[in-house]
Amino acid sequence: MKTIQAPSPNHDARDTPVDTLILHYTDMRTGADAIARLRDPVAKVSAHYVVEEDGAVFALVPEDRRAWHAGLSHWRGHDALNGRSIGIEVVNPGHSCGYRAFPALQMAAVCDLCLEILARHPIPPRNVVAHSDVSPDRKRDPGELFDWRGLAANGVGLFPDVPGDGPAPADEAVLLKTLADIGFRPGLPARTLIEAFQRHWRPERVDGRADAGTLARAEALLRLT
Repeated sequence: MKTIQAPSPNHDARDTPVDTLILHYTDMRTGADAIARLRDPVAKVSAHYVVEEDGAVFALVPEDRRAWHAGLSHWRGHDALNGRSIGIEVVNPGHSCGYRAFPALQMAAVCDLCLEILARHPIPPRNVVAHSDVSPDRKRDPGELFDWRGLAANGVGLFPDVPGDGPAPADEAVLLKTLADIGFRPGLPARTLIEAFQRHWRPERVDGRADAGTLARAEALLRLT
């Protein structure tokens, strides 16, 4: 894959081997605005890559350096994930600026980039996650319109192939225990955790409620991890 070099000064040394891949959306009106911010030393934020809506891929931070993209974060018992992760920002205005579907060209480029990263680093499928997975009390990206199912079908991450349409109520305590076992930070409000799971793995119903479909999808995901 060809990348456009757009170096950012916002990085430092890694302290942990890479074992996590985190996908974001830019949450700004244009890709140019997002790249400018990620390269601004005053902003003190960055990612390793940005993928534009037309599929263009920009390289901002070398993979052997720690980019500043995840902030306060947790996954599978680990905190402060910048040191162990690679971050990809996918251009989209986000929920605050007019959230919309991700174009096919963009998703194809995201998939190709992820596959290249996975070939270079020992990142297990269970650690290909959303910003909203690792920071569910702060973030919603890349959101329910992102094609996680399509990525998983092409070898990027996990998406259980089970029905998720059961509307009957489920035991909330059982669901929260399952989410903790999957990797979510325990102890956050139930609605926050359930919505985060739904945005990634049950996007057809993002309401924060414990129902049979969400529990079935969560239990199926746990079996895959």
